[in-house]
Amino acid sequence: MTIHASWYLTLGAVLFTIGAVGLLVRRNVLVMFMCIELMLNAANLTFVTFARELNDTGGQVAVFFVLVVAAAEVVVGLGVIVAIFRRRVGATADDVHMLKG
Repeated sequence: MTIHASWYLTLGAVLFTIGAVGLLVRRNVLVMFMCIELMLNAANLTFVTFARELNDTGGQVAVFFVLVVAAAEVVVGLGVIVAIFRRRVGATADDVHMLKG
């Protein structure tokens, strides 16, 4: 039994939609951060699916670069989130103005 590419693409679309809705609806910065990561992983799944279907390594190279960008985002994003939560417990995305020098 083989799984067709349409199943992977549908799963990627569903994951991306869940991430986008979560990003737009929730105001907690940690949840928003996780939604962005979910969207990046959905894009990675799509890249790998097309790389497999087209027998090309270009999609896998793109996934590598997306993972590098996601790792850099985690470092910077978590630093900002920790700085916000140190000043105010239960901070929301609207509290970013507190970081102004």
